[in-house]
Parts: sequence; structure tokens; C-alpha cells
Amino acid sequence: MICLCSTEPQRRHKRAWIIDSFDIVEEHPGPFPYDLGQIKLDRTYIVEFRLKGKGVDEDPKGVLSIDPNTGVIKVHRKVDYEQYSVLMLTFQARNKSNLAIDTQLGMEVNILDINDNPPVFQRRVYDVTVNEAAKQGGFIVGVLAIDRDAPGTPNSTIDYKITSVTPTTKNVEFYIQQSGAISFKGCFDYEVANKYTITVEAKDRGVVKLSSTATVIISLQDGNNHLPVITGQTGSGIVVEGTNGSSPLKILTTDVDTRPTAAWRVRYSIQGDNGGHFSIHTDPETNDGILTVIKPLDFEEKPEQKLTIFVENEEPYFSCEVKERSADGLWTIITNKPKPSSKNITITVEDANDPPFFPEPVRKVIVEENGAVGAFVNKVTAVDPDTGRPHKLEYSIEQDPAGWFRVDKTTGEIFVKESLDRESSHVTNGTYTVTVLVTEKDDHPPMTSTATIQIYIEDKNDNVPILKENMVSVCQSDEVSSTEITAYDPDGDPYSGPFSFEIIGDHKEGWIFDPSHGNTVHLLKDKNIHASLYTLIVKISDKQGRFFLQNLSVAACDCAVSPNCLLQRNTHQKVGSGVMGLTILAALMILACLLLSLTCSCRTVKPLVQVDNVLEDALLPSNIEKPGTDCMVPTILLKKASVSQSKDTTLINNGVQQTAEVQRVSSKIVATHSLPVQMDEWWSRDRSQCYSSETRMWKQNGYQSDNHYQSSSFSRRSSQRRQGTYFISRSTLQSLLSQRLHLIQFQENELLDYEPQLYALEDNSDHFADLDPIDLPVNEFDPELLSDLGPAFKHLASICKPGTVSKA
Repeated sequence: MICLCSTEPQRRHKRAWIIDSFDIVEEHPGPFPYDLGQIKLDRTYIVEFRLKGKGVDEDPKGVLSIDPNTGVIKVHRKVDYEQYSVLMLTFQARNKSNLAIDTQLGMEVNILDINDNPPVFQRRVYDVTVNEAAKQGGFIVGVLAIDRDAPGTPNSTIDYKITSVTPTTKNVEFYIQQSGAISFKGCFDYEVANKYTITVEAKDRGVVKLSSTATVIISLQDGNNHLPVITGQTGSGIVVEGTNGSSPLKILTTDVDTRPTAAWRVRYSIQGDNGGHFSIHTDPETNDGILTVIKPLDFEEKPEQKLTIFVENEEPYFSCEVKERSADGLWTIITNKPKPSSKNITITVEDANDPPFFPEPVRKVIVEENGAVGAFVNKVTAVDPDTGRPHKLEYSIEQDPAGWFRVDKTTGEIFVKESLDRESSHVTNGTYTVTVLVTEKDDHPPMTSTATIQIYIEDKNDNVPILKENMVSVCQSDEVSSTEITAYDPDGDPYSGPFSFEIIGDHKEGWIFDPSHGNTVHLLKDKNIHASLYTLIVKISDKQGRFFLQNLSVAACDCAVSPNCLLQRNTHQKVGSGVMGLTILAALMILACLLLSLTCSCRTVKPLVQVDNVLEDALLPSNIEKPGTDCMVPTILLKKASVSQSKDTTLINNGVQQTAEVQRVSSKIVATHSLPVQMDEWWSRDRSQCYSSETRMWKQNGYQSDNHYQSSSFSRRSSQRRQGTYFISRSTLQSLLSQRLHLIQFQENELLDYEPQLYALEDNSDHFADLDPIDLPVNEFDPELLSDLGPAFKHLASICKPGTVSKA
């Protein structure tokens, strides 16, 4: 049987007993140790008591102990309730003979709280700022104190109380609620007191009451309880008309509130400024109002401006006055509505010269395209606002890009000066803009103004459709192929597209347009058209039937070789045209050199020398001299002539014979045109070099003379070194020209088909900058070659240079 000295019931769980009847008073004064209680067991054998847990071998250690033989529990020291409100322990009874556990009990020791902790404020000092205009009954600040004693007991229940207020004023009374919220009754007045210091006490309700205090400092922010007052003005109050940015007046204002708070700073407003001509801003240093003109004034419209200036603070005005104080509830107070300060002012407008103006600065008119010159267009009229002193006005054209109009300088009437072209680059979307300027002539400096005349030009059908490209290409094939053709007309609708396309002339059968109507159509090639360059005559008509005949060059080519034969042609034209021109130039120069070698002379041409013993040879005169300034290369005229039946030759120029084939070639190349030839690239002006070039050229081609000459190509007499004639057989000349013509024909076959061209050779070498140079032999001429000439050359020498004696 277990006996416990406790009034609490015992509970058994399996073999464990829970004993919770022991209590310890917090902060028990002692003396220690003292008996807390005793545990007894009814056993026939001897048991040993043991105790473990909090207060024994766990924190707080050393508080409790148990006698192992008697089971008496003793308390050895104080326990703090705020640290340990209950101690949980385990009691064991063991058989002393074998130490086996006989009984095991759970035991709780409760710590009884006493009022040993006073309330503590979270902060020792509370510092807040309150606006002077705060309304009574409103929350100012809240305080809070905490008691560590047992919650819900009188020891931890706190009461708040205001114990003192410094300074004490009649207009304010502070109070604190049970929650710790502090409020006030009455009205704050910054000028009476700008700071309050309040002492608040917190006290618990224990048997022995404990308490603490905190300090609350309330600082007042000056409120706007004083209105600003306008005290005066400075400035002339005069404004020149037509100007802005000036400040004719300054408004002076005072305010007794604390500066520079929002209660002291002021803002101004203007009444009576219906036109929005003025603005007023505040000087931040002085609170003065500065009146400024932001929109020009007009003397003729209103010579005086009467305004009213109002002033108020940035912060709203408030008024508070205590009327009655009551013990319970809030006090009775009185508030007054604000009445802002104001001042009436007068601004005088000073007259000035105003520029004239157009009542209708932008005007739109309609004028017919290609109309009559001198036709009336419109009239602009300017107005002089200076009614008291009118000025003489004069009109002029300020902007007229095409120069189509004129204006009467007195009346402002606008007339057409030149015919109008709607398709001009100066016309935008059918509209042409003219600016008219009006000037006051009797004023210095003269005042001006402008008016804009937007002239819409009515379109006329004065343009014809035009091909956008006059050269196109089409692929050569056995089937029908096509290419796109596009036309445009500068005229507008209905005088432009879509257009009607038609082919006229010789090529009408092989080419058609499908469709034949539109801005862009397809040109179809018949399958029978072969590769070549064709010139088609195309008739293009606009919607009104106005048409234009144009040449369209169409290149039909094999697209398998070149996908764009026009590109190929252009390349050949750019690169090959130089080669072709160079080829023709070389051929003509060779022909000219042969002919000039017979006719070149620096003097009057001598009669043709009759030569004996030379059969069927053509005599070519050569008058090339030593280098000098008077040796000129004559111009060769190649013309058609009749061909001799006997020797198949013809005479050109000074009786020089030329074969019929040469005549035919010259006719093919240049027809009946004169062709000046520059021979500087073939020989120098030295006659000996001219001889050398001719001789070398014939020798290189393998031509030989009759057998009575020496081993060189042409036998010459030494006495005829400076002047003489050359003998060329007809067959030799014909063979030479045939070879040259064959070379020209071969080069032409290498090129595409081109229309015949006329080429003129001029003295300006810059025209041939893109041609390749002609590579000609430049072998030096050996004068010894002329040391042994025939008798014919000796006779020629006596004719070309009288006084020279022929020597055998």
C-alpha cells in the first residue's frame, strides 16, 4: 500500500503512478532545506526510494531530494516561476535485496507565482510630432507595458495613468485609455506651447502592487492658423503690347506662421484674366508674388487690364477656439471659415507698331493647267491692326519655286505669269504652293506677314504615254515567248493609264501584245522569229485616245547561252564597242596610210610623173619630208566612183589610182561621208620614218616589186632619199586590202548583230581613253635603204625639189 501526504488523487497507468500534489511557492524565503512531503509503501520487504528529473538531476538541479529509506522529499533552494512554472520528475521504489523496480511513479511539482515582476514599458521615452491642426479626440501615441508574472492573474494585470503634463495650458487636456492610447481635448496652439512632456505610469494589481513609468514627448508642428496678408505692390504696371516675358508688378505678402513651412509658404491666383495673358509665381525667399506676361497683349483690343490677386497658404487654413470644458467627453470648440486676402490691380497696355496680318492666312484655289498667261487667280488682302496710324501696305511674292505667278503690289491680286505644268517637280499631289508677303513700306524696320496660297492645278491631257524601257530582250525558242513592256504617263487620271498597245509597221506579223491593254503588258514573239535585234514601232494610247509612236528595240537571243542577252549586249557595248571601234580605226588608218603615202606633201602637189619601163603599176605620190612644223596630213574623202573597164581602176583625189575593190570597201564603211584620219600613230612627222613604216609594212606582208629592182622590197636611188614616189602593183594593193577586209569581217562575225554605226575620228585623244592602244612595229628607218633608187625616183626628186640634179 502507498501512502502519500497529499490531498491530490493517485492515478495508475500500468504499473506507474502519477503523483501531482506537491507545490512550491516562488521565491520561498526558507530556511532550507525544508520538507515538501513523504511517500510511503506498504511492503513486507525493505524498499529503496529514488527520484530523478527536473529539479534533481536536470535543470534546475539541486532543488529537490528524497530520502532513500524514508521517502521524505526536501526543498533545498528557491525556484523562479518566470523560468520554471512546473517540475516534472520520476519516483522509483526498488527491492533493496535485488534492486528490482517495484514501483515507478510520475511526479509533478508546481511552482506557485508571486508578484515579483513590475510592469515594464517597451520604451522609456516616446517622442512624436503632431500637427497643430490636429482635431481633439484623435489618436496621438500609444504606450505599452509588459508584466512577466503569471498571465491572467492580478500580478500581471496593468493599469495606465497620466501622472504629469508639462506645461499645463488651459486650451489642452491629455488623457490615456486602458489600452495605453493617449489623446487630447481642446485645441493646440503652437504660439502658446509647441511641446508637451507627459509622464505615464503602469501598475499591476498584485497583493503588493508593482509599477513603472515612461515619458511621452509631444512636439507640435506649426499649423496654418494665420492667414497671409497682401501688404502692397511694386512695379510700373505697364506692359508694351505684342511682348511677353516681362514682369510689370510684384505683390508683397506677410504671414506670421513659422517659415519656411507649408503654413507660411503662399500661392497666388488671378481673377479677371480672361485671355490668359498673365501668370504669377511665388518668390520662395520672400513669399512675394511676381506677375509675368505670358501672352502678348493688344492695345487696340483692350488698353487696360483690371485684375484681382488672391493669396493663400499651401497648407489649408484651420481655426480652433475652446468654448466650453466638460468633465466627461470632449470639449466644445468653435471653428471659423477662412477669408483669403486679395488685392485689385490695373495693368496698362502701351501701344506699339503691330505687323499687318492676313485674316485668311491659308487659302486654297483651283487653276487650270496650261491656262492663259495673265489670267486672274485670286486676291489676298492684309489688315493693318494699328487703326490709329495706318500704314501703306505692299504685296510681293515671297516663295514661287517655278516662277509661275505675279502679284499686284497694291491690290494683292495674283495673276498667272507663265503657263502651269501639273507634272512639274514643284507640284506635289497636284498642289502648288505660293507664299505672298505683305510689307509696311513707311515703317522702319518694316513689319511683314505672309499668306500661303495652295493652288490645285487641274490636270490636262498634255502628255503622251512613254515606254519605261525602250530596249528589252526575249528568249529565242521554237515556241512562243514573251517579255513585259511597261508604259507611264505623267498625266493623272483620266488622262493616263491603263494604256492600249499596238505594233505597226513591218514587224506587225511577228510580234503581238497579249493583253494589249494595261499599264504593263506582255510582248509575244512568234516562234518563226530568229535571233537578232529588232526595232518595233509601238503605238501607245492613253484612256483619252492620245497616242505616241515609239521605237522599241527587242533583242531575241538564246537564253541557254546567256539568261539576259541585254546584259550581254551592254557588256559588249561597254567593252566590245572599244574593240570594234579600234578595229575599224586600224583598218581605216591602214588604208589611209597607203593612200597618204602617195599624196603626202608639204608643198603644192606636183604633176604625176610619167614612168617608163614600169608595166601595170600604180604610181602613188609621196611628199613626206624631214621633221618640220609645216607637214600636214591631208583629209581623205572616200566617194563612190565609176570603175574603169580597162584596168578595173578608178581615180580619187589627185589622180591616184585605186582598185575597184578598194572603192567598194570605202563605200561600205563610210558611204559618202568625209572621214578625217589622224595618222600620228602610224608614223612620225619625219619623212624618213614615213618611208620606213611603208617599206616595213609591205616587206612584212611579203610583197615584192618587179625584177629590175634590187633585193629590197623597193629599189631606190640614193639621190632620191628625201623625196620620191612609190610603185605598187595593182595585184599587191588588192591583196593587201583583201587581207585587211577579211580581218575586219572576221572580227565583226565574233560580235552580236548591231545596226551600222558612223565613227568619226577627232583630234581630241580623250575620246579614246577607254580603247586599247594599237600595238604597231616601231622599227627605226635606215636611210641607207634609199641609197640605190631607180631612175623614176631620181626624176621625181627633181620635180619635188627643183635644183636637185639626178646622178647615175
